[in-house]
Amino acid sequence: MVDGHDPVQARDDGTRDLYDVTTWEVRSPLDGIAVTLYRVLQATAQLILVLASLAILWLLLSSTDLTRVTNPIVGGFTLLSILPALALVAFVWHTDVTSAEPLSLLAATFALGTLFAGFAALVNSAFGNVFELVPVVGTVWFFYLVVGPVEETVKWLAVRIYAYRSSRFDAVIDGAVYGAVAGLGFASIENALYITDAVSTPVIGNILGAGGGITPARAIAGPGHVIYSAFAGYYLGLAKFNRDRAGPIVIKGLLIAALIHATYNTLTFVPAIAAAVLGVPNFVTLLGFVVLYDGFFGYFLYRKLARYRATYRAFYADRDGPTPTTERTEFEN
Repeated sequence: MVDGHDPVQARDDGTRDLYDVTTWEVRSPLDGIAVTLYRVLQATAQLILVLASLAILWLLLSSTDLTRVTNPIVGGFTLLSILPALALVAFVWHTDVTSAEPLSLLAATFALGTLFAGFAALVNSAFGNVFELVPVVGTVWFFYLVVGPVEETVKWLAVRIYAYRSSRFDAVIDGAVYGAVAGLGFASIENALYITDAVSTPVIGNILGAGGGITPARAIAGPGHVIYSAFAGYYLGLAKFNRDRAGPIVIKGLLIAALIHATYNTLTFVPAIAAAVLGVPNFVTLLGFVVLYDGFFGYFLYRKLARYRATYRAFYADRDGPTPTTERTEFEN
């Protein structure tokens, strides 16, 4: 190998036809069949993934009280619970100084983030009891080995299988935007599950009491999902434009997201202890903890996005100048 090229390519002066020797393109009918078959298999795999997600969602609907979200009051509480996360998504979207992302892609990513949450719920349920057999440490292992990696991976998939393949995903920072939207979708279904589970008796008084009690707690949990997946999404965007190092870049983003997520889950005992020591309501200390924790990592996310914005403006200071474009590969539909 010479500078990343095959030895023949390294000596090629452009005068020889190297098709099927060291280069490849669609020329023969078989080449066309290979490309078509690849795309069919790719689409089939995506369809199977979506259908499996729908099946899991159906199981959740049949085995939980999730259908109660159709109740106007419960639905209202669920909507209120995602408003802080929605505001954070709007902020991340506003930081994108490149072309605006189409509503269709944002909506699809939100829907996939909601849909794929079922995978995480299934895996967490399957492994949760196993790790609980090990006192204290088992729960920590569960957060770092299962909850963090699994939940961040399914949110990453919500971006990877659709929006990522679009030609409109044309900048690194777009990954953060779509990642944040996937996090919002995940938080929405998670909040709906918590709230509908709390409102277990169809009595108006109970709905108002239980729903009003858990909604603030879920509202402050939502922004974390947006922050974690925005990090993973940003590195997915970075990977798209650095294909020779795409794998490690993606892994780095998922590691960052999973570690921040798992650490948050691990430290949630701190607010309870602080509340007992200070003699204040648990929600007060929980709110303080979340503001500090999410604020700390949210600041680093902001710095990363701000650095991209500053660099973009340095290169495209002339608003009337050319808009950057990207080339699509045969692997992008």
